[in-house]
Amino acid sequence: MELITKAEKETLEARLRVLIENRPKMAQVIAEARALGDLKENGDYHAAREQQGIEEAEIRRLQERLANVSVVDESLRSAGIVFIGAMVKIREAGSGELEVIKMVGEFSGAVSEDFLEVTGTSPMGEAMMKARVGEVVSVRTPRGVKKFEIIEIN
Repeated sequence: MELITKAEKETLEARLRVLIENRPKMAQVIAEARALGDLKENGDYHAAREQQGIEEAEIRRLQERLANVSVVDESLRSAGIVFIGAMVKIREAGSGELEVIKMVGEFSGAVSEDFLEVTGTSPMGEAMMKARVGEVVSVRTPRGVKKFEIIEIN
């Protein structure tokens, strides 16, 4: 079971809806390309069929994923516990530099100068999950174990 925020679930559902609504258009594009004649050398037809296959695979992937997700209880926000959806200010032990991370169910791919995305299943995410302000968590990284102090949770 994957934990995601309500907003992440809504994004997945919106993407699925767009793909499903595009099915008739893809069928029309394929029919128009097929009408052009010889299918062996019809690049438009083969490109449309390939795109249809990609979209159908994405529809199946999203449907399976949505069937196996659980929306995180956002009441944890007031409890001061790190959870999916939380913005967490941390400081690496031995360093005065503060960083802000956002705990996510899946990377959105969005780039922000304000925070880094960390999935709940990553080593950093697993170490921080359910931590509270003031706690120090240990994270196994390729360069060894690093310790981070939880400064603030929003």
